[in-house]
Amino acid sequence: MALVPPHGKERKLKPLLLEGDALKAELKKAEGLKKLAMTSMETCDCIMMGIGAFTPLDGFMSKADWQGVCDNMQLADGTFWPIPVTLSASQEDADAINVGDEITLINPEEGNEIIATMKVTEKYSIDKVHQCKTIYTTDDPEHPGVAKVMAQGPVNLAGPIKVLSESVFPEQFKGIYQTPAQSRAIFEEKGWSRVAAFQTRNPMHRSHEYLAKIAVEICDGIYIHQIIGKLKAGDIPADVRTECINLLVDNYFVKNTCVVGGYPMEMRYGGPREALLHAVFRQNYGCSDLIVGRDHAGVGDYYGPFDAQTIFDKVPEGALLTKPLKIDWTFWCNKCNGMASMKTCPHGKEDRVLLSGTVVRKTLSEGGDLNPNFSRPEVLEVLKKYYAGLEEKVEIKLHGAATGDAGK
Repeated sequence: MALVPPHGKERKLKPLLLEGDALKAELKKAEGLKKLAMTSMETCDCIMMGIGAFTPLDGFMSKADWQGVCDNMQLADGTFWPIPVTLSASQEDADAINVGDEITLINPEEGNEIIATMKVTEKYSIDKVHQCKTIYTTDDPEHPGVAKVMAQGPVNLAGPIKVLSESVFPEQFKGIYQTPAQSRAIFEEKGWSRVAAFQTRNPMHRSHEYLAKIAVEICDGIYIHQIIGKLKAGDIPADVRTECINLLVDNYFVKNTCVVGGYPMEMRYGGPREALLHAVFRQNYGCSDLIVGRDHAGVGDYYGPFDAQTIFDKVPEGALLTKPLKIDWTFWCNKCNGMASMKTCPHGKEDRVLLSGTVVRKTLSEGGDLNPNFSRPEVLEVLKKYYAGLEEKVEIKLHGAATGDAGK
């Protein structure tokens, strides 16, 4: 059996990253074009398109695409897509750019490096509140995804792009950063066809490990796929997370059942809609399944603990080939003396150690001790060392999805 094909009508990867002579020529041309600074999220989206992870997108969305994605989860041509991928500009920058212009997109966070060129096909404004309410179900500015939308410029620019750089990711995350072509080659070499992706922005605790091993039981292998774009304050940085994950895989997984990779996106904390986006680009990476557990891609108490599972039931048949591997709430049960879920454990809340990345971060950041069943000792050691070395502490709030109170 073959791997699941890439997303979109053509069923083939569509990387927008130039190479060789074409890259040299476009870089030379880019130097003389009007330049537009991107946000860190727009830069990451550019690179995701560059490596083919956002196949079949060929650039930043038009107003028709934006409207269709917000209202119906589909592009103007009918292709399934759950979250807008847009580029915004200040009024001043937008006024200096005409439809038909070619512009250079730069990353101000890395010395104004050139990331892409773009042919501007449309300038338009959006209803930001409408986007926030349809995508995030809220326009609360405390929601980090909402905050990003509200911080965008007043004008969106649409058009196809040519990507000229992957920025710092290949070097900074050597051995972790992967393109869809690379992950597909690894899976094919291993002879895998059914591959489950495990999405993470946290070091893996025992519940994560349990979910991954359930997937190993029913698939050919598991792809532990961690986000390496910018996270919110208080999240654990990628280098610490990577060390924890590698220790876990080396010591507690059967060899050749697990591949660890990273992708250059920035979290939107979009709960159900982001779970769908995670499935879309995992299809491009070659994954047939996406593990969707409790509060997938959530933040605070904006979503029910299993909203990210039920939203997959609304996807039209055939629109998305990567399917959710829906797994119930998992925890350590003292009476069962092991990991269990709501479906397998008959005991009460008082016997359960609910495992949450938020609880791990809050407890360790405050110098507290975790129940040893939260995570493997090797992982806890790395995390304790990291938090002990922090000079500035970020206050971390517990929410219902972390404590077991959500949805009760």
